[in-house]
Amino acid sequence: MDTLFGFHMSPTFANGIKIEATRHYQDTYQSILRKIVDGQLVHADETQVMVDGQTRYVWVFTNLENVAYVYSESREAGTVRAVLSSFRGILVSDFYAVYDSVECNQQKCLIHLLRDINEDVLKSPFNEEMSGLASAFGQVLRPIIQTVDRFGLKKLHLRRHRATVERFYKMLGKHEYSTEVAAAYKRRFEKNRHKLFAFLDYDGVPWNNNNAEHAIKAFARLRKVIGSNATAKGIHEYLVLLSIAETCKYRGVNFLHFLRSGLVDIDAFERGCV
Repeated sequence: MDTLFGFHMSPTFANGIKIEATRHYQDTYQSILRKIVDGQLVHADETQVMVDGQTRYVWVFTNLENVAYVYSESREAGTVRAVLSSFRGILVSDFYAVYDSVECNQQKCLIHLLRDINEDVLKSPFNEEMSGLASAFGQVLRPIIQTVDRFGLKKLHLRRHRATVERFYKMLGKHEYSTEVAAAYKRRFEKNRHKLFAFLDYDGVPWNNNNAEHAIKAFARLRKVIGSNATAKGIHEYLVLLSIAETCKYRGVNFLHFLRSGLVDIDAFERGCV
């Protein structure tokens, strides 16, 4: 601004704009969060952030249209339980244990599971139990992904794979693995039996957590700019505005145009643009 237009904007002045904008759009942020919680699908993830020299956390909750970031001092279950206390849809997440404390139907990210399996197969290339388990799981998953690629996330087409899943678990139940790594995966499969293939019984529920991971990357880019000098109040202000910016992006709304409109309701802005 200074170089191009001769307009000097001090860091203090820019920070003042951020503070005032956060106040102005607080209701917009709360509305985004309510829409997510009132919906039928939520993707969730979390990441670290340095605040006053200490490790804190940012959680993201998103569906296909809205994104909300929430600051927390810890990675414990309190935050996710508080945000999703009234949520009654399907929660898609990784295998971090705190998500299991949310009382709703869940789908675990199968990409995370595949990554873990592949890493352990590479670490133990001569472990025939692990190779056999990986092969059996792959035989279950590949036809399912082919169906998704062909027909989309439609339970009408996906439910027919239930029989294959049940055969996989029947096979798993008959095996007693002697190696610790294979035995651990057997326990993991059995523990998450109702959370690995829940997407087969619903329309529009993904088998991975890519939506939340994509939203986390947006915060990661902001984190590089913020550095390690942020305060809890400052992080919250950033997260309010980032939630609105990413929600606009998900909906195909120009963020700057929305800000310039003076409106605080993204839905109303969208209707005015039609």
